[in-house]
Amino acid sequence: VVTNIEADHMETYDFDFDRVKDTYIKFLHNLPFYGLAVLCVDDEVIRGLLVQVARPTLTYGFSDDAAYRIRKVSNSKHQTHFLIDRPDELTSLDITLNIPGRHNVLNAAAAIAVASDEGIPDSAIINGLQEFSGVGRRFEIVGDYPVKEGTAMLVDDYGHHPTEVKATIDAVRAGWPDKRLVMVFQPHRYTRTRDLFDDFVEVLSQVDVLIVLDVYAAGEEEIEGASSTDLCSSISQKSAVNPIHAQTLEIVPSLVADFVKADDLVLTQGAGSVTKLVAMLTDTELGQVKI
Repeated sequence: VVTNIEADHMETYDFDFDRVKDTYIKFLHNLPFYGLAVLCVDDEVIRGLLVQVARPTLTYGFSDDAAYRIRKVSNSKHQTHFLIDRPDELTSLDITLNIPGRHNVLNAAAAIAVASDEGIPDSAIINGLQEFSGVGRRFEIVGDYPVKEGTAMLVDDYGHHPTEVKATIDAVRAGWPDKRLVMVFQPHRYTRTRDLFDDFVEVLSQVDVLIVLDVYAAGEEEIEGASSTDLCSSISQKSAVNPIHAQTLEIVPSLVADFVKADDLVLTQGAGSVTKLVAMLTDTELGQVKI
């Protein structure tokens, strides 16, 4: 299964995106002749590579020409419903997921394509997806976070690439459209921040309140123009969001206490030391998070 192909970890490929694409083609050609490549045709890079894949393929996505085509998506908080059309005389399936987000609909479609090709009964596919509750730090709903005049919803997510961050924001907007989104974001690596700087600015400008931690270096040296200060400055210049730069994790709980209101959604986002933040937030004087 290949969900998407993007410019990430580019230092591994000498910052050459053609090498990234070539690596995926080689990966797919490691399949045996009887293997199957399940590909998301919504991704323009994958679509452009289809003719180079010398193995049997199945496509999935929202696109009209997808073999497994997603239709009629609806959202209600953490729950997502959709229909998926299938090829070869297979009936369409009515699917309910207990996880939010368009990206999870696409992931479910990939699983449906594989399961259907393997002859797994429709009832097992439907029930298995409905019973899946997600994985840790992927839009993990921690619980109700006490604030001065009620509670806010606390969510933790590992995503640290602009596409991943956007998917998380979109999931919030689809499932909880009336909630104010307060994001605590930690950029991961100076090289990623530099290479995807404009994408980060665009995506992070879509939240209501933004707290940005210092870049988690992951062993890298600081790069000029790729700091959290630079990111905050550019976001404030190009959008209505005025980011708060938190230079340490330790000050975040007090910032959250100052800015978060009842019925807000607080999203801790990133892959570095921000992973410690949920434990810090749930150990404040306001009391324990209620699951």
